Amino acid sequence: MGCGDVVRRALPALTRRWRVYALVRSADPALSAVGVTQIVGDLDQPATLPRLRGLAQAVLHSAPPPSEGTGDPRTKRLLATLGRSRSLPRSLTYISTSGVYGDCGGASVPETRPLAATSARARRRVAAESLLRHTACRWGMRVSILRAPGIYATERLPLERIRRGDPVLVANEDSYTNHIHADDLAHACVTALECGRANRAYNISDDSDIRMGDWFDKLADAFGLPRPPRATLAEVRTMLSPMLLSFMGESRRLVNTRMKRELKLKLRYPTVDDGIGAALRKPSCSG
Repeated sequence: MGCGDVVRRALPALTRRWRVYALVRSADPALSAVGVTQIVGDLDQPATLPRLRGLAQAVLHSAPPPSEGTGDPRTKRLLATLGRSRSLPRSLTYISTSGVYGDCGGASVPETRPLAATSARARRRVAAESLLRHTACRWGMRVSILRAPGIYATERLPLERIRRGDPVLVANEDSYTNHIHADDLAHACVTALECGRANRAYNISDDSDIRMGDWFDKLADAFGLPRPPRATLAEVRTMLSPMLLSFMGESRRLVNTRMKRELKLKLRYPTVDDGIGAALRKPSCSG
């Protein structure tokens, strides 16, 4: 469910192990070329979903909630459709967000920390997680929830933001930020489908311990751009969009021990320095 960048990076490994079906709004020749059987449908249109019933032993769900509202009707429709069959999925992996924790004041955050989402966007993810957990208990299905922070890759670097001169916070007000390379998140999806524990959440984050301003400084230095200007929180509130402000206003340091011990995930890009270095070795990177 959802065939965005991360899932497409997972497809080579998935198609080696599974017969893969993808729900798509319109057929994509690129998916057919890698052996994916496409089902045209839309999680916003329940009448298009019956072909999903009884089809899958495992489900990779990366479709986001709608951009408005308090819950996640897309996940609700998906589960309602899958539940109308005698053959239920045995496992489901869902890509969620670390935003479900809210602002933690820079504290270390394991998966056992109570959820305290502050943005409407993150609260919709909390609703999706809750729905999946309760459904899993009823069905006896193994659900793995992957809480991902800022996803980046060679083609997903915020260089345009640096070029615009958007400010970052002064050091004494800056927030801790977390990252995961898209390839490593894709690897986590495949691993969780196969060996994630039942009704388990995982922080899928690299080992970087970095503040947001320092992240943008690293990118600017690596790509020969001027470092972003620094401003106080009061100043940036008049300069940036509410979405950017919501990211800057939440500070946490994700603990990824469970990811390493239970999923035994070995990161290809353990820190953002590794990811930036890989991007620099690809001359096509333009931001």
